Amino acid sequence: MNIVRILRAPAVLAAAVAFTAAAQAQQAAPAATPGKDVQARFEPPSGPGAGQEFLKKFEGEWTVERIFYPPSGGSPSRATGEATQKMVQDGRFLESDFTFHTPDGKTSTGVGISGFDPKTGLFTTFWYDSRSTHFSVRQSKEPFDGKQIVLYSVSLAGSHGQEHTSRTVSFLEDGGKRLVHRQYNADASGNEKVLMELILTRKG
Repeated sequence: MNIVRILRAPAVLAAAVAFTAAAQAQQAAPAATPGKDVQARFEPPSGPGAGQEFLKKFEGEWTVERIFYPPSGGSPSRATGEATQKMVQDGRFLESDFTFHTPDGKTSTGVGISGFDPKTGLFTTFWYDSRSTHFSVRQSKEPFDGKQIVLYSVSLAGSHGQEHTSRTVSFLEDGGKRLVHRQYNADASGNEKVLMELILTRKG
């Protein structure tokens, strides 16, 4: 009797079983298709729509005039500045970088991100600046009419100052050379008054 062969037989059998199991497992789990976007199954991608075409008209270098009208009355306060706006993320969002200069020599900055969902026809914007630590969030209520963007303030948990409803209307004038953002705030009785205007004039 060959003792070596008897001792080796169980090891060979175990190796054969392990190899067979591994081969079956590899056959049961198909390899991922090269180049296939697995994430798209759970988060379907979306491309630019009519809203992005309108936002693209905002691209460029601008001079800025900011006018703030105190709700309690009195003379409006003014600031000047510059803005650079460009489409980002393959033309899906508008990024707006602002710099403001007040008459007392102070400078502040702010950044806005504007997007549009072709499925709902609604715009959403986020704004943050060097004056505070919270976001200003605004969103459309009605589908885009192709002429102007109408946004309403959105209250978030701990909104800190966004409790009052406001409405912002953005539109182009003078063949696209002038861009106006006009913000209206509603008082306790629901009457709207202009709170602030951003008037952008295209450079060059």
